[in-house]
Amino acid sequence: MYDTMFTVLNVSVVPAWLLLILAPGWVWTQRLVHAALVPLTLSAIYLTFLTLGISGQSDPQAGMSSLAAVQALFSHPVGLLTGWVHFLVFDLFVGAWIARDARRIGLSRWVVTPALLLTFLFGPVGLLIHLLARKLSGKAGWSLDEVAR
Repeated sequence: MYDTMFTVLNVSVVPAWLLLILAPGWVWTQRLVHAALVPLTLSAIYLTFLTLGISGQSDPQAGMSSLAAVQALFSHPVGLLTGWVHFLVFDLFVGAWIARDARRIGLSRWVVTPALLLTFLFGPVGLLIHLLARKLSGKAGWSLDEVAR
């Protein structure tokens, strides 16, 4: 059952990532991904897993106060699924921001696509690539004011 949930969750984000990569300006990309429908749906799933994990957690050592406590938290499949959905939601949110930012500053899709793929696969690595690309392109800088626009 948990393996099936894991697979369904992974497959559920692929269309959103494909929209970001292949059709970043399409109206349905705007409605589903940029309007946060997919991330909001995943967030609701995350909240469900979090609630189940907290209410069903039998290990009194589980928590976030130490590495051992986090390990105990993830020792149950619901804890692992909760953490995984956390990654899926935030990676997709960052990927949507990268796609919007790249369009706003005029970065080529040839530059943006590797950053999006790396964000999908390795989260922060893709963000790093995008931030480096935006700086090296001369189209944007490092300041948080520029990045937050």
